[in-house]
Amino acid sequence: MEIAKLGEFGLIDHLTKDIKTQNASTVKGVGDDCAVLHYDGTETLVTTDMLMEGVHFDLTYVDMRHLGYKSAMVNISDIFAMGGTPRQMTVSVALSKRFQVEDLEEFYDGLRMACEKWGIDIIGGDTTSSLTGLAISITCIGEARKEDIIYRNGAKDTDLICVSGDLGAAYMGLQLLEREKMVYYDQVRKIQEKIKETKDAKAIEALRNQLNEAWQPDFAGKEYLVQRQLQPEARGDVLKQLRDAGIHPTAMMDVSDGLSSELHHICKQSGTGCRVFEKFLPIDYQTAVMAEELNMNVTTCALNGGEDYELLFTCPIGDNETLQQMEGVKVIGHITKPELGMKLISRDGNEFDLLAQGWNPLNN
Repeated sequence: MEIAKLGEFGLIDHLTKDIKTQNASTVKGVGDDCAVLHYDGTETLVTTDMLMEGVHFDLTYVDMRHLGYKSAMVNISDIFAMGGTPRQMTVSVALSKRFQVEDLEEFYDGLRMACEKWGIDIIGGDTTSSLTGLAISITCIGEARKEDIIYRNGAKDTDLICVSGDLGAAYMGLQLLEREKMVYYDQVRKIQEKIKETKDAKAIEALRNQLNEAWQPDFAGKEYLVQRQLQPEARGDVLKQLRDAGIHPTAMMDVSDGLSSELHHICKQSGTGCRVFEKFLPIDYQTAVMAEELNMNVTTCALNGGEDYELLFTCPIGDNETLQQMEGVKVIGHITKPELGMKLISRDGNEFDLLAQGWNPLNN
């Protein structure tokens, strides 16, 4: 079905007709000029992200359902990184004529899966046309008590630096997908050259059939890496674990652009330095194997890869014993005085400047 047959409001109705609100604070959702929200005694948190085709995602290997899921999760992650609870979300999409209604249905399926996981209401948005590909803009709204909000600027000298999960897997997943895309393009080019050189109609038909089946990506033993890239998870579970343990981080961010870049943000805004120990960086086995296969330094991948969406946070040193017992949380260093700078301590004990070499979308 062509999107033009439904029109803007028809498309909105088609995609949102089965969405039911889950929160009492949602007074008015989809269907008016504005969403109406009501909170009593809480702070409202709002975050927004824009994702551009060719910059943030490649539809060669990202299907629309995974794209919807990831688009939602990267915003949900920001709310958790502030110590909040996500409640509502608006979704705006600009798309070209090559997309069909069914493509948008897949995208919304992914969005809804992510939102239903955390009890979030999709309350509105916008759609328009695009001449340059698919563009996605999502705003997530959350709430938190004033005393529960965690900013980036609260880290203090001697605080422990902690991170959830593992690092670098999403970046290795991206490298794997890019490698398999190049293999696919190479196969297509070779088949197309054979078609040009062939005169026999049956042989040409056989080559065209082969062209349609050209890409058989090899993900064996690397499924975790692909999942981390295509289907990241916001770590609300870790935030709950900290709350249940009575730990209130002094500063927190999610790891979207890379651990090194996020640490620079925390240290700059807190007016501190830091020491991070290479031997404590949590790295999955598949990440290490893939880095070796691609002749890449796995520590560099863990520090600068980005898109892990794990929580990076600092805590008073008195919380060390509790943190050490937490599953899925790793202490990787400590905060220092600003004059000591930001340093990475290598496995052999040498100090190197910790450079912010994470991903910058404006450089792409």
